[in-house]
Amino acid sequence: MASHEKDTTAQDISSPAHSAEFTHADGLPPRPEGWKYKEFKIGPVKTWYASPAVQLVVVAFVCFLCPGMFNALGGMGGTGLSNAKAGDDANTALYATFAVIGFAAGTFTNRLGIRFALCFGGMGYCIYVSSFLCFKHTSNFGFSIFAGALLGVCAGLLWSAQGAIMMSYPPERLKGRYISWFWMIFNLGGVIGSLIPLGQNIHTTSNSSVSDGTYVGFIVLTFCGALLSFALVDGKSVIRHDGSRVILMKNPTWWSEVVGLWEVFLTDPYIVLLFPMFFASNWFYTYHFNDVNLAFFNTRTRALNNTLYWTSQIFGAVIFGYALDLKSVSRTMRAKAAWIALFVLTFAIWGGGYAFQKGYTRSSLPEKDTVVKEDWTTSGYVGPMFLYIFYGFYDAAWQTCVYWFMGALTNNGRKLANFAGFYKGIQSAGAAIMWRLDGLDNPPPYMSLFASCWGLLAGSLLLALPVILLKVRNHVPLEDDLKFTDETAADVVPTEGSDLKVGEEKV
Repeated sequence: MASHEKDTTAQDISSPAHSAEFTHADGLPPRPEGWKYKEFKIGPVKTWYASPAVQLVVVAFVCFLCPGMFNALGGMGGTGLSNAKAGDDANTALYATFAVIGFAAGTFTNRLGIRFALCFGGMGYCIYVSSFLCFKHTSNFGFSIFAGALLGVCAGLLWSAQGAIMMSYPPERLKGRYISWFWMIFNLGGVIGSLIPLGQNIHTTSNSSVSDGTYVGFIVLTFCGALLSFALVDGKSVIRHDGSRVILMKNPTWWSEVVGLWEVFLTDPYIVLLFPMFFASNWFYTYHFNDVNLAFFNTRTRALNNTLYWTSQIFGAVIFGYALDLKSVSRTMRAKAAWIALFVLTFAIWGGGYAFQKGYTRSSLPEKDTVVKEDWTTSGYVGPMFLYIFYGFYDAAWQTCVYWFMGALTNNGRKLANFAGFYKGIQSAGAAIMWRLDGLDNPPPYMSLFASCWGLLAGSLLLALPVILLKVRNHVPLEDDLKFTDETAADVVPTEGSDLKVGEEKV
């Protein structure tokens, strides 16, 4: 760790040699020349391609087309098939490899770069969807398991890169807003992706698999998402509106990043108290998708529920993301308020889920294609529909807050890539266990799986409370962020001519 602790005192950044690299734009700090920094306007906002906001939008659309389509297909229950067995086993393989690779994905992302990580990840989603189109016609079980395991590797890199961008690119006072922007665009992929099976299965009142066209559409979209990754610029090229740059390693090596992975535990050991929140964050998806949506509703109603689920995530992200950036409230107070809000929602929404779950069991809803399941025309559908909407809202609130908590601990892009890797790896370990439990020949009762979701969420909030109370600060000093990198203050501070303080941005 000591080898990374550089002198962080301010350097002479106003020398003629330094300033010669920059040109001034009207009303904005100076920037290098080149197409990446050519100014354009979006409404009243002036920006450029290599700005945090534009780069966030690009990575959000990559996730819109790749994980967004994955979510749309998975939200149908059974990965679009009428029986959940193949999807359960493929997802068990997916999250098992994701848990292993994801935990160390920050190391690979920091060394290989975000573009390669995202493109490689996108291709995994394309192969995964292809395997289920193949399974529908050939029952090739081995291909679906392989595709799931491969996607676990690919997704680990994709989500580590995404997390680093979303948490380290924005200034401190806008992190909640950037997280909400990402979550809105990303989940719009789930919404639009859900409209595909809804439109193609609008008259399917039986319990059947989605059409071939649904799978083909998802294959094309995920492939396009992988290619879109190359539209990103390197992190070292990104310049914020205040003229500051992202804190990264200038000269990363495989050894420096492997060592850096373990240094995180030495510098930030308290991060382990957030691990239960990470573990719980995808545990409930299996219950939502298979044990509520697939178990209780027919094909077209599953598609409608799926659309509503991802739509509600957009609203959850907007409300929590913007609330977490309120200027009138200190960041420490916002962190405490977010924890209280999650605690209240956990008991309010999942309390309603308990009342709903008491109404059916596995034996009362046998998994047979011939069983007539609930339709949106059925009397009493409105109640379960709103419960499913609130489940989606809750998911967005949870994920937004967890990302914001991590982003509030540091602004260092290298460290946040590791945090994101920990998050996705541990999250995937939980998901792998839950998918496996649901995929057993004699799976646990629905009520037992429901109780595990509720208990994990509530318990993990209590364990995370010391981090919220003691480690979230109103501002992280620059010297603290630089300790985990080989950069100095001169590499990242605002350039000459900026009228803003570090961490501010005109939006």
